[in-house]
Amino acid sequence: MEMEGIEHRTVAVNGIAMHVAIKGPPGGPTVLLLHGFPELWYSWRHQMAGLAALGYRAVAPDLRGYGDTDAPASASAYTSLSLVGDVVALLDAVAKEEEKVFVVGHDWGAMVAWHLSLFRPDRVKALVNLSVPFTPRNPARKPLEGLKAAYGEGYYICRFQEPGEMEAEFAQIGTRRVLEEFLMYRNPSPLFLPKGKGFGHPTGDPIVLPSWLTKEDVDYYASKYEKTGFTGAFNYYRALDLNWELTAPWTGAQIRVPVKFMVGELDLTYNAPGTKDFVHKGGLKKYVPFLENVVVMEGVAHFIHEERPQEVTQHIHDFFQMF
Repeated sequence: MEMEGIEHRTVAVNGIAMHVAIKGPPGGPTVLLLHGFPELWYSWRHQMAGLAALGYRAVAPDLRGYGDTDAPASASAYTSLSLVGDVVALLDAVAKEEEKVFVVGHDWGAMVAWHLSLFRPDRVKALVNLSVPFTPRNPARKPLEGLKAAYGEGYYICRFQEPGEMEAEFAQIGTRRVLEEFLMYRNPSPLFLPKGKGFGHPTGDPIVLPSWLTKEDVDYYASKYEKTGFTGAFNYYRALDLNWELTAPWTGAQIRVPVKFMVGELDLTYNAPGTKDFVHKGGLKKYVPFLENVVVMEGVAHFIHEERPQEVTQHIHDFFQMF
């Protein structure tokens, strides 16, 4: 039922062809849904159905490098300047009657949504971001240097850096297995992928999918990643230091749009050192002055919108109807 009535389009944006899924009444207020790693527009299927039923027009692209959207080869094409450029062009194409739209982001999509709100607050009515809080730019240290110092070379973001290396390891593990490992990750500790050891347990171990993730869901993700591979997705991580250089003019800048932030209590991002204090003790509010509320969902891990779809959709609607 949820997949019924979804319109699929390919739109020319910012020099690439972007695939976008749209559901909801024409003329309804647009909600732009931005997915993370290792997901696709599909990760919003529940929210698209729920929001469309509430009268919104849900717009969920495959971001650059993912799914049926073009994947430029160079990591330098994946900074937040390009990613936000894609989104602005997409809004010009599919929501041109609306000066501002509602935005929801998760994981990397949350990062894109934070930067969209930072660079182009004139396009954002209100924002609900999931899982990844805004991280102010540290002018004293490049991101990768900080991550290596904190976690070492085996940390997953550090492992993603060398072109071809993780692609080869993931090919050995198998696309489907890799996706299941990520989507089912429930350990609040940092994720390590030591060289040649995969996810730290035998790849032959049986996987039992949770109730919120079906075999058909994994089939869909796997069908796309088997075609594209993981390079496009890795390029977001490979552009971290370049992005840091290019965003120097926004050091210390605030995000001045209304925001609701939601996170699962078992989410590895929420449990990273210092994050809880930053979120709850005024750090996030300092950089996001119109942060209206923070919701921590008990017993939920990283893929909060897939694990608790109805609740998340209700939270999104409750916030957006204020505007």
